[in-house]
Amino acid sequence: MDNQKVLDKFKRILKSENLKVTPQRLSILKEAVMPKGHRDIEQIMHDLIDSGIKVSRATLYRTLDILHTNGFIRKMNIGDGADRYETKIDSPHHDHMICIETGKIIEFTSDKIESIQEKIAKDNGYKIVKHIHQLFVKPINK
Repeated sequence: MDNQKVLDKFKRILKSENLKVTPQRLSILKEAVMPKGHRDIEQIMHDLIDSGIKVSRATLYRTLDILHTNGFIRKMNIGDGADRYETKIDSPHHDHMICIETGKIIEFTSDKIESIQEKIAKDNGYKIVKHIHQLFVKPINK
């Protein structure tokens, strides 16, 4: 999706929620949709501060929630108490493996898994409209 379309969509959403389009919210949008991996709120806040952007934690939380709800970013819970965020803009569907020992997140795709999921849903009279596939793994001891 082109940057102007992303910006225009975000502005429309803010206006529809009676929120002002502020430089802080625009900076959060720009930072959140950058392909920088799976970052928690502290990492995003740190990256904003490093860029010279001052934003309140409340504005950051609220804006990330808006971005998540409206499909700009993906929010992941990997079981350690801190949500992770990653861009969905120009990011093809993928699933995640999370190492329970190191916290490392490995992205993967599998047409076979997707096909099996679709078949199971169809066999039960459903169509998948959204899914989250996370595998929690640990290293194999040799």
